[in-house]
Amino acid sequence: MTGKMADSQNSPTPEVGAGDKVVTQEEAAAAGDFFWNGTLPSCRERKHPILPLDDERNILVVSALPYVNNVPHLGNIIGCVLSADVFSRYCRLRGYNVLYVCGTDEYGTATETKALEEGLTPQQICDKYHKIHADIYSWFNIDFDKFGRTTTAHQTKIAQDMFWKLDKGGFLKRDIVEQLLCENCNRFLADRFVEGTCPLCFYEDARGDQCDKCGKLINATELIDPRCKVCSAKPVVKTSEHLFLDLPKVEPALVKWFDQVFAEGDWTSNAIGIARAWVRDGLKPRCITRDLKWGTPVPMEGFTDKVFYVWYDAPIGYISITANYTDEWERWWKNPEQVLTRSCVRQDGKFSKSRQVGVFGDQARDTGIPADIWRFYLLYVRPESQDSSFSWTDFATKNNSELLNNLGNFCNRALMFLYNSFKGVVQAMVLEQEDRQLLALVNRELTAYINLLEKAKLRDAMRIILNVSRHGNQYLQSCKPWVLVKGNEQEKARAGTVISVGVNVSCLVSVMLQPFMPGASATLQAQLSAPAHVVGTLATRFVCLLRAGHVIGKPAPMFDKIEPSKAEELREKFAGRPAPARQGTKTSGKQNSAGSLVIDEAEVEKLTLAIKEQCHTLREGAKVREAKSKKLEKCVVDVEVKLLLELKHKLTLAAGPPAGGAPAQETGKKKKRGGKKKQA
Repeated sequence: MTGKMADSQNSPTPEVGAGDKVVTQEEAAAAGDFFWNGTLPSCRERKHPILPLDDERNILVVSALPYVNNVPHLGNIIGCVLSADVFSRYCRLRGYNVLYVCGTDEYGTATETKALEEGLTPQQICDKYHKIHADIYSWFNIDFDKFGRTTTAHQTKIAQDMFWKLDKGGFLKRDIVEQLLCENCNRFLADRFVEGTCPLCFYEDARGDQCDKCGKLINATELIDPRCKVCSAKPVVKTSEHLFLDLPKVEPALVKWFDQVFAEGDWTSNAIGIARAWVRDGLKPRCITRDLKWGTPVPMEGFTDKVFYVWYDAPIGYISITANYTDEWERWWKNPEQVLTRSCVRQDGKFSKSRQVGVFGDQARDTGIPADIWRFYLLYVRPESQDSSFSWTDFATKNNSELLNNLGNFCNRALMFLYNSFKGVVQAMVLEQEDRQLLALVNRELTAYINLLEKAKLRDAMRIILNVSRHGNQYLQSCKPWVLVKGNEQEKARAGTVISVGVNVSCLVSVMLQPFMPGASATLQAQLSAPAHVVGTLATRFVCLLRAGHVIGKPAPMFDKIEPSKAEELREKFAGRPAPARQGTKTSGKQNSAGSLVIDEAEVEKLTLAIKEQCHTLREGAKVREAKSKKLEKCVVDVEVKLLLELKHKLTLAAGPPAGGAPAQETGKKKKRGGKKKQA
């Protein structure tokens, strides 16, 4: 790397940081030169309404619209609003013209179901949970430009306008649909108003649109022993005419577009696998209307007693929320030559709001642990290429090792040393080779950080910051300014250089940290007494941020230790529990090791049959090899294997503990005669 400023758009994209590559004298000299002579980009003032500008990098950021049928869950927070918040904050640091919009998805059966449960109207449910969502996101320091909702006049107008354009273009068709009718309630039952046994994995609490156990999409009429969610009566099958989006007509154009965006490499493997799975067997017409009252009305004659299905209606919420933000919303949504749109969507698979398992946003707030610590950990384990799950033990470990002992330790020791030994005054810095080597290493990390965030690879970029503080700790440990400061004037001056360089690295860390942990960033910048124009922007390389003579404030530790006992206490408090047996379910009266009732013999027999069928499918790896030969994504293969493992786990729970009381444990190995072991 030369002394010329690196262009983040044209330079290669490191997936890791500096690594073990030796710093050359030329690289070190260039880093030292830029440290002194480089300039910072000017800070962009944030004025509303934010609109696309000529000759600017205009970025529209949107994130998955959370349903208002529950309190936001950690999986929801990391999967959409937090990820988008980090990316939009980064864009502002880089001086891009960015608009971040989000809001609550308020129409559909999920809202009606919740309203019935709580004895409120759908509108009252929307008002209640919109406020809950807004309050929790505010606590998590999510910095929206507009946080709106889909129950607005703009939503109705835009959704209906798009509907008429689809109709005019010949993309709609009519068809008769078999639906479940609850004669007791005298209403057709939309997907979430039906529960029953999954026809694929035999999970007893599957919904009418998807099974939460195996993850498969299903139709309500396919459920075994369906029941009305409202009154538990068994519904009957009736017919109703609905409108369909004729997806086969757009399939060629869609596949062509998929090929283009897949080649660009910005989509995750999970997203690519799911998209390919949808089109692999050919698209089918998809119903866009529902027999409900709560939703955007269908304006076509003969269908005015129906509303739009939420999968059609909800994505339009991004547009309508922007329209509620500015009358000039079309400049963001109908201006592809000038605007880049980035979407941060949910990618987690381990959290389930509807089953009340895990940690919810209000519970995280009630732990007393600062929001920034939650932001850090959720981003540190953010699912990017595969699913990840939350662990209280790991949560405490990462806080204590990475934040407290690494990042916090470096920044605090640098500031404390300057404060105690030099009265908080940044000293004149005479750079030596060891200092320039540090600057070069930091530049490598900074280049990686920028390139990763340009592609929204947030987790890896978070870890880059920890690399920088790790380099800083190693630098201080190697130079030992606490020894030098006790020596002669020359050695004391050298100590001043070392610690002032360290304080400048801490200042850079505060800037890099801002998108991820804005509270901790602000705390550190306050201790540094850093000028706003210095820490409100991010250059492509490391520039001296605090010159000689700058006086810092009083330092203090940035993070607190989370004791293992505290983590265990929280784990017990928020541990997910199996749902209690439904009233009327036959049980043997025994309990398994988890404390839940054992399922009867019929359930065991049913699960055993399902496992046999799945084993037949995967016998000798036939299906896996077949899938791989077709070059399908790994996640497609994993679905079949995951289903088999989940069925086996459910059978273990259903069968209860073996004789003797202790639950059986799979070890993966068994002994041969004579004491030797072989792989099972």
